[in-house]
Amino acid sequence: MKRSMPRFDIVGQLGSLRRYARSLTRDGVEAEDLVHDALVRAYERRGTFRSGGNLRAWLLAIVHNTFIDRMRSRRSEAARVEQAGYLTEASTPAPQEHSLRLAQVREAFFNLPEEQRSALHLVAIEGLSYQQAADASSVPLGTLMSRIGRARAALREMEAAPAKAKNHLRIVGDPS
Repeated sequence: MKRSMPRFDIVGQLGSLRRYARSLTRDGVEAEDLVHDALVRAYERRGTFRSGGNLRAWLLAIVHNTFIDRMRSRRSEAARVEQAGYLTEASTPAPQEHSLRLAQVREAFFNLPEEQRSALHLVAIEGLSYQQAADASSVPLGTLMSRIGRARAALREMEAAPAKAKNHLRIVGDPS
């Protein structure tokens, strides 16, 4: 007897999963590994997905939980994430002003604490409702809203004090 399973079409969700994983890990290779591990876990547990449920929110929750499991099981993960931050600083920004500004916003976003960055990513980038994001993060709604509020306040502070940002531009051919 063959057991019927709900349609499990995840191809359309890969972009969201990759963006969210990238936001969590801050590294493209780690993000791909995280998405791979999450998809394996989702496939193994596809029987727990409720027919008619929100597949995207379910998959994002699995990505989030896989990330948390990895953080707990491997302490070295934190060192790699930190190394990814150093590699980002070593890159040369594009000379255009808007590229520099975008890099500053990106850096400010990645410097947010993980729980704030994750909450802001789920709501602002992935477009999940506050309740869906709270469910995906396994935190109460109030905690999620507090994290988003603190993340937005931190980014506004960056907007108010742009003069403290690093100046990656230099004058070429300056004799001094």
